[in-house]
Amino acid sequence: MPKTSGAPAVPDAALPDPGRWKALVFIALAQLMVVLDATIVNIALPSAQQDLGISDGNRQWVITAYALAFGGLLLFGGRIADLWGRKRAFVVGLIGFAAASALGGAATGEAMLLGSRALQGAFGALLAPAALSLLAVMFTDARERAKAFGIYGAIAGGGGAVGLILGGFLTEYLNWRWTFFVNIPFAVVAAAGALLVVHEPAGARNRNPLDIPGVVLSTLGLVALVYGFTRAESDGWTDAGTLGVFALSAVALAAFVAVEAKVAHPLLPLRVPSDRNRGGVYLSLGLAVIGMFGLFLFLTYYLQVVKGYSPVKTGFAFLPMVAGMITGSTQIGTRLMTRVAPRLLMGPGFALAALGMLLLTQLEVGSSYAGLILPAQLMLGLGMGTAFMPAMSLATYGVQARDAGVASAMVNTSQQVGGAIGTALLNTIAASATTAYFTDHAGAATTPDALRLVQLRAMVEGYSAAIWWAVGILALAATIAVTFINTGRPGSGAPTASGETDGSAGVAKTAENAETTDDAVRVPVIAH
Repeated sequence: MPKTSGAPAVPDAALPDPGRWKALVFIALAQLMVVLDATIVNIALPSAQQDLGISDGNRQWVITAYALAFGGLLLFGGRIADLWGRKRAFVVGLIGFAAASALGGAATGEAMLLGSRALQGAFGALLAPAALSLLAVMFTDARERAKAFGIYGAIAGGGGAVGLILGGFLTEYLNWRWTFFVNIPFAVVAAAGALLVVHEPAGARNRNPLDIPGVVLSTLGLVALVYGFTRAESDGWTDAGTLGVFALSAVALAAFVAVEAKVAHPLLPLRVPSDRNRGGVYLSLGLAVIGMFGLFLFLTYYLQVVKGYSPVKTGFAFLPMVAGMITGSTQIGTRLMTRVAPRLLMGPGFALAALGMLLLTQLEVGSSYAGLILPAQLMLGLGMGTAFMPAMSLATYGVQARDAGVASAMVNTSQQVGGAIGTALLNTIAASATTAYFTDHAGAATTPDALRLVQLRAMVEGYSAAIWWAVGILALAATIAVTFINTGRPGSGAPTASGETDGSAGVAKTAENAETTDDAVRVPVIAH
């Protein structure tokens, strides 16, 4: 079509999608479903184990099967989203996740349940990067992007705690099967809404041939890495099998990097993780998730085993942290994201979370919920919410639109690996400290009640020891965020790591690229 006189034509890719806010509702709903599933099944696991006759040795596979499929296939899922289109990958991921959830809820035996969990992980690996990359390419205005990622960050950070509440309700008042069935309405509504209102910008796909060696090596390396940490928790860090799995992971991932540096169309272009800002996000988020497991894991056990809370009461006990995350993400992070550099949100946010975790190192058997646990949760929630929101936005910082899927997958990969490390590392530390305390004090217990008190104190001693490590890890995450991330606030003209400037100049560069290259449209400058 010939151009008309006057202002130059602006490519469609540079124009905001008029239905983007409606789309955000369904993207957020899908993200909530995925995050809920990470914790909701934990609450239901004891009931499912008893009902289906799963042995104590095999019960961990209900969690591990999901983690292995999800963590191992994330990069592949992100690349498929770039190849197919994020909307198509998003809808297929939702439908597949719903079908797998239905299979899990209807499980008649151990094999059927474990298979459904692996399928959930596989479709989650397609869905999660598609959801985040849709936000990356649909929200291009700095202020709007801040609001959109504020909502997304609040869900990503607080959804796990909501899962504890919902899981407690469903398990206590219905049965464990509903922790699977509840995903179906989430998925159906999100998929129907996505088909109606999600419109992916033109020219944003990566239609290059699929890097098969990269897919095989990345999947093998990530699956082995996640499984290695899972095995370390049960069999020990020095077990020959554990060390062999870690060695396999190291070889596969090293070969993956070597292949990606040479192939014409890599699964993960090394320009994506090598940027210091994105690299800082991936590393600091992974470390922060390790620290978060210090809260979810040990506080859940503390409240239920030591304090005697019911599953529902335990879920509600996490509400202050959810409220803190929502406030930190949507009120603090969103309002300041367009005014200050992101490192000034992420660094202090992780530091505040570390201070909240520091309070929890003072846990004792008779600790007050209102006096200790409540303020610690508020600090953790506010800190994590403030940090998560700019981190999620920076994950796709400066990437070409065709790379948005794999860049988004890297965020989820860092979180998934961080969760695996957190579970194994902190559990090992806690178990060791608990055993040492019990060995030293059990001899002085002369009655059953005294022995029970020693057992409880030993458990709390283990939690406290592991939480100390979580404090240090969160402090390290804050340090990395401040030192690695150097991009300025939006519109400041501060140079980015790629040599561009923030602000309107980036939009102009986007428009220029859209006119001169195919399938290489730059994502318009985002809120940094």
